[in-house]
Amino acid sequence: MSVRSGKSSDGAKSVPLTREALAKLKLKALRRGVWFRDLKHSERKLLSLTIRVVQRVRSFMLARLVSRIVGKLCEAMESRIFRLMRTEGRTLAEKLSKIAEVWGNRAAKSWAKDSGFIQYLTISSLSSFKTWMQPETTKSFS
Repeated sequence: MSVRSGKSSDGAKSVPLTREALAKLKLKALRRGVWFRDLKHSERKLLSLTIRVVQRVRSFMLARLVSRIVGKLCEAMESRIFRLMRTEGRTLAEKLSKIAEVWGNRAAKSWAKDSGFIQYLTISSLSSFKTWMQPETTKSFS
């Protein structure tokens, strides 16, 4: 059995539910500081116990529980830029490609799925995204 990570449907990565793959994922999550920050104690215990006891997950119920945790970890380890590309950049690319199609550009249809174009749009409009901007830390003294 395998589970899709928390990535988009175009570049979805499949994580096999084997001892080796889960151990690698746990190590990666520990190194990035996600293991303790984003998982509850019970989720950490379940994944650790699964790695220790099971060679390959065969139970449907266990696979469902572990896959939810794996998806949570993959989403937490995703970089901010890729998250913005998936959410904001793709919609921007779709809007621009539709406008260009209306203007008569036939090649513009493929722009909405071009990851390079989506990345360019995301990075060039980074300052306009509310999720990217940090909250103001200075207080005004008036």
